[in-house]
Amino acid sequence: MRESDPEVVPVFSPQPTGTSSATQCLRAVVALARRHQYDAGHAHQVARLAAQLFDALRPLHALDSSARVWLICAAIVHDIAKDSQLAHDAAVLRIVLNTPHLPFDLPTRRLVGLIARYHRKAAPSNQHPHFAALMGRERELVRQLAAILRLADGLDSGHRGLVGRVRCTLKQSRIICRCALAGETTPEERLLLKQRALAKGSLLQGVFGCRLSIRWSA
Repeated sequence: MRESDPEVVPVFSPQPTGTSSATQCLRAVVALARRHQYDAGHAHQVARLAAQLFDALRPLHALDSSARVWLICAAIVHDIAKDSQLAHDAAVLRIVLNTPHLPFDLPTRRLVGLIARYHRKAAPSNQHPHFAALMGRERELVRQLAAILRLADGLDSGHRGLVGRVRCTLKQSRIICRCALAGETTPEERLLLKQRALAKGSLLQGVFGCRLSIRWSA
């Protein structure tokens, strides 16, 4: 994969510390996703939105650039197990844990896999063995990053790449997400996208204790 590959490198903008290592990690998870015939357009759109949300919400989570890399990697692989006989959110965790050639140690593979695992439906729970095995701070990290990933996924619920950019304003106990649309949409399409994104954003509201609003911007 070329370093200038437009689908891959830009999601790390602005560049985190340890960029070479970060790019290596991303290339490895893209290679894994490709082996599972992923929807590249959707996965990379979700990764871009997740990175933007991470940056915009940094005052709330105060996580470092390594967490940003894990979030982006989880976004790339979040849908790779859709054809699994297991629920695909649980199956993606198993795939990540059992792919030793990824440039992560086992604890980091567990974190990435759990973030991807919680992108839909089930919330992080101490009833889940891999989540229960984490230390307290790691559990909070998974909750925060999974919540961001869910919202990013909701903002591309139709797999159409309708949202070009997300900016967030934090006001007291509110998160106001201003989403710039990338193309022409009808009022009905915008309403449906907003409803789906708010539904997926419920975990974000619970994790950060803030009310979520979504607004469209030029």
